[in-house]
Amino acid sequence: MATELHLRKLYNSFVPVDQVNLDAMEALTMNAEYKAILTRPRNIKFHRKFFALLSVAFEAWDPKPVFYKGLEIHKNVDRFRKDIEILAGYFETVININGEVRLEAKSISFANMSEDEFSRLYSRCVDVILGKILTNYSADDLDEQVNRVLGFV
Repeated sequence: MATELHLRKLYNSFVPVDQVNLDAMEALTMNAEYKAILTRPRNIKFHRKFFALLSVAFEAWDPKPVFYKGLEIHKNVDRFRKDIEILAGYFETVININGEVRLEAKSISFANMSEDEFSRLYSRCVDVILGKILTNYSADDLDEQVNRVLGFV
């Protein structure tokens, strides 16, 4: 059985960050040996800021109408996010069953990306959004809109 603990390093030891983690730690068998794999969790507030950034850009994006087999195709927020990430250079090249080469956005999950890498992605996505969608915005203008979405203004 695996137990996930959130700990804080103090001097030469680790201590639980809150009561829930203290309770989980106290439930462990005394003097038993445990294996730990330590990772530093990403900042959830910054993760939310990334999605607020995408929300601002998605709402401003006004693609020309496109029809497929007589039906109008509407913009899709998941496709939009992936396209922004690909344009920001965060992708892998894959081949599909028909032999076509495609670009697929890499995973941005907490398990697959460090805070530093996520920060670089965020910055590159800002550049893409300012260059392709919000061309009349400055980085400060965009950041102000993102903070409004987050409720910080």
